[in-house]
Amino acid sequence: MLMRTDPFRDPFRELDRVAQLALGSNGTLARPSAMPMDAWRDGDTFHVELDLPGVDPASIDLDVERNVVTVKAERPTRASDADLIAAERPRGVFSRQLVLGDSLDTEHIRAGYEAGVLRLAIPVAERAKPRKIAISHETDDRQAITA
Repeated sequence: MLMRTDPFRDPFRELDRVAQLALGSNGTLARPSAMPMDAWRDGDTFHVELDLPGVDPASIDLDVERNVVTVKAERPTRASDADLIAAERPRGVFSRQLVLGDSLDTEHIRAGYEAGVLRLAIPVAERAKPRKIAISHETDDRQAITA
């Protein structure tokens, strides 16, 4: 359901993705990604959960273009000039793109934000669901072939 990018199609995007994985979203080895994610399928629904603790729900922007879902959020910088003793929580604008397979119905995505977790529920498209096909058979019109 969730597709990985093709490194030969867009080498610069892939290089950026690898750098973010290796260095973290803010470019340091000590900090993990700013938007960790879990994704799974349960029946006819594909679920995605993104951790966004400390983010104002009004700052979350969710866009869908074809089969690409883009999540942007902002954790504002500190306004004070106090001397920081530890600064492990990344701040600023974060963005993550999810390339979804064609079997998902991006027209009916549901999203909710609670306790610092953005939850997306994406239904499987009707055309991608398994279905039975009736097989017709006619026994009355059979004729023997003679040679």
